[in-house]
Amino acid sequence: MLAHASRSSRYARRLLAKAPDLIDAADLGQPCSRADMVAALESAAPPDEASLWRALRQLRARTLLRLIARDLAGAASLAEVTATMSDLAEVAIARALDWLDARLAEVHGEPVDPDGCRQRLIVVAMGKLGGRELNVSSDIDLVFVYPEGADTAGARPLSCHEYFARLGRKLVAALNDLTEDGFVFRVDMRLRPYGDSGPLVCSLDTLESYFTAQGRPWERYAWVKGRALTGDRHDELAAIVTPFVYRRHLDFSAIQSMRELHSQIRAEVKRRDSADNIKLGPGGIREIEFTAQVFQLIRGGRDPALQVRPTLAALQVIGERGLLPVPVLEQLTVAYEFLRRLEHRLQYLDDQQTQSLPMDAADRETVARDMGAPDYPALLSALEAHRAIVAEAFNGLFVGPPGADEEGDRLDTVVLAAADDAEAAAQIGALGFENPVRVLARIVALRGSARFRRMSASGQARFDRLLPRLLRSAAACPPIDVTFDRLLDIVETIGRRESYLALLLEFPQALRALSGVVSLSAWACGYLARQPMLLDELIDPNQRAEPDWDDLGATLRADLAAADDNTERQMDMLRHFKHGQTFRLLVLDLAGALSLEHLSDHLSDLAGVVLDTVLTTTWRHLRSRHREQPSFAIIGYGKLGGRELGYESDLDIIFLHDDDAPEAAENYARLAQRINTWLTSLTPAGVLYETDLRLRPDGASGLLVSRVEAFAEYQHRSAWVWEHQALTRARFVVGDAAIGMRFEALRRDILCLERDPVSLRTEVAAMRARMRAEHARQPDSFDLKLDPGGIVDVEFVVQFLVLAHANRHPALIENRGNISLLAQAESLGLLPPGVGTAAADAYRDYRRLQHKLRLGGEREPRLGTGELTRQRAAVERLWATVMA
Repeated sequence: MLAHASRSSRYARRLLAKAPDLIDAADLGQPCSRADMVAALESAAPPDEASLWRALRQLRARTLLRLIARDLAGAASLAEVTATMSDLAEVAIARALDWLDARLAEVHGEPVDPDGCRQRLIVVAMGKLGGRELNVSSDIDLVFVYPEGADTAGARPLSCHEYFARLGRKLVAALNDLTEDGFVFRVDMRLRPYGDSGPLVCSLDTLESYFTAQGRPWERYAWVKGRALTGDRHDELAAIVTPFVYRRHLDFSAIQSMRELHSQIRAEVKRRDSADNIKLGPGGIREIEFTAQVFQLIRGGRDPALQVRPTLAALQVIGERGLLPVPVLEQLTVAYEFLRRLEHRLQYLDDQQTQSLPMDAADRETVARDMGAPDYPALLSALEAHRAIVAEAFNGLFVGPPGADEEGDRLDTVVLAAADDAEAAAQIGALGFENPVRVLARIVALRGSARFRRMSASGQARFDRLLPRLLRSAAACPPIDVTFDRLLDIVETIGRRESYLALLLEFPQALRALSGVVSLSAWACGYLARQPMLLDELIDPNQRAEPDWDDLGATLRADLAAADDNTERQMDMLRHFKHGQTFRLLVLDLAGALSLEHLSDHLSDLAGVVLDTVLTTTWRHLRSRHREQPSFAIIGYGKLGGRELGYESDLDIIFLHDDDAPEAAENYARLAQRINTWLTSLTPAGVLYETDLRLRPDGASGLLVSRVEAFAEYQHRSAWVWEHQALTRARFVVGDAAIGMRFEALRRDILCLERDPVSLRTEVAAMRARMRAEHARQPDSFDLKLDPGGIVDVEFVVQFLVLAHANRHPALIENRGNISLLAQAESLGLLPPGVGTAAADAYRDYRRLQHKLRLGGEREPRLGTGELTRQRAAVERLWATVMA
């Protein structure tokens, strides 16, 4: 192995010539561990600074020689190589810093904060060391931060700033300076605030002020990999860095920022004629890193799982989230490993930080052989194949949105530069708008509004670039004028958040999809205006796939567990999940891919996933909990119980428990309150669900949580008929399955009680009469839900049939929905032939029309009195047959 290393690496050859016994050959059989490195420095026990420098450099030489030999012999994976080099850097930094800090404190006293507590320098690793993916000959990018200003507590005191500046300079020299033993690592400090012109060290307050006032887009990219190696108070550092790097909202403006940064890199590569640079050239390592990190910058604030530092780990999360096709990510992973292995073999030659292919013919053949290629042309062929894959993936993200054609340029000019000219209205009319003058007037009013003036200059520029595209996109989605108005409503609402304007500019397919959605639904337009983060769903390649609730629930629970220390973030994550899945169902619904019944099933399953997650999470947060898993269940009534939820349905729920522990009642009451708070609280991400808890025993005056036995006794002895009616559409939703089984058994018993049909009919009819009296009818319209002959009449009849006949026909208690139960009642002879079928058809028509009206933006489901005469007659006949 050493002989092979000598043939392939002039650096290894020099090391062995200088010290043939530098390493023990027996050590080559296993990786060099972090413990080995620490032990080597401890055994050296350097008495002075010169000895420290020598020990560090000798450790580096031994480690690198061992790594070269193992890697070239095929005994070390890429992961071992990068981890070993990262361990070497971390150990060297930590041991050198401790040694230097102790000596400096002997002279000037320990640096302390205003409270007298010891302060330590926080060395932040950036770049590849931050990601623990360090090259064999890489420099290390560092930033030095200290907690806060004060003075050292010694005979020759210094300010903490000066103390840590001296310590930082000594650390850089100990690692970077060249001696007869070489160096440890080249150190690059240019990523600190203000770069070379800034102070070597800064306090946490200074760093925060810099990020707030002067932090630039490329620094966000750099700090993605920032990782504290030494010191303490890392949480305070993270609290400063994280919001700077990861925006709370989706940040599509990062694409343009990274595109500009990459263009600068490309220009520098071209200037230096470095197209053969496998890091910075086309299809190189940097483009893979950018591909991963753009998703991190865009989504990392919303998805903490993306806040990982290693490139391959980030690619894996991107794949798990479905943000790029899995085959593309697999190709990028393979290309990354190939390019990094090649990079190492280039650097093994002379221990130089190079990523350029060699010019020397012998070196080319050496590198090709060590890459497993038969010759250099074969290596180049494999390299170009990988670079082509990387470049294609990169260009798909970063080449920029297509530019406007000549017609678009003309539209830009006349609409923006000459908006008061009749020619502008003519250009808009040519797109097919019915009232171009009104459209133009709205554009002029918006661009002259206070809201537009409050936008940043870059936001105004983005809006102006987007406006002609809105016109052209609306023109493809009739009704054109309505579609444009709705698009403008959304863009006007989101204008303060440039990132969403950037999304619509960067992804033309998103704008096309948005136009299609809002052209079909006014409700969808309002929903998007209230929840603009949903625009992100328009570019999801899996948008048209029906949800798998088991997988989605597992992912949601894992995400919440990862943010277990942040209740606010968890609540927002739940809301993002609920709104995102609702919007996906809305897109499928508008595309005609879901029946109304299937949609309601999905919305009910979504509510179940949310309730289950909220229950689990709030119980885990309850400090006084007395058991690992709660003996607690959530029961759904109404639309949730009947699996007929709509987009804006409330959740009618009650809470049950079955626990003998003395503290159970108090703990479960707290749990129920927290569940309701998590569901109904308004956060920046909106509300999860409105809830109605009044169906519990004794209504609003009753206990929030009932013991199962007490609930059963109430149902048998005290419940009103209307409460038994409600029980016909109740079901166990989530929680303790044993309680769920007991509830279902109780429900069966209650519904199967023998009742007097005459008195039951009287009470049910009286309840319906009270509802009608409370509802103000409008003589010129028909309310599909509440007017006679409407939805509620069908529901009351079905509830009566269940309560009156379930004791003889237990099949009626199955919670299968009103349509199925009407068919069941007719098949059992409880309804004349055709009466149940006609009413079921009317009920189905009502629900579809109600749904259509809601999507159209109507708050109340009303039609003209002359419409739906057949359906109303069918329901009135059902009512007369059963309830008269």
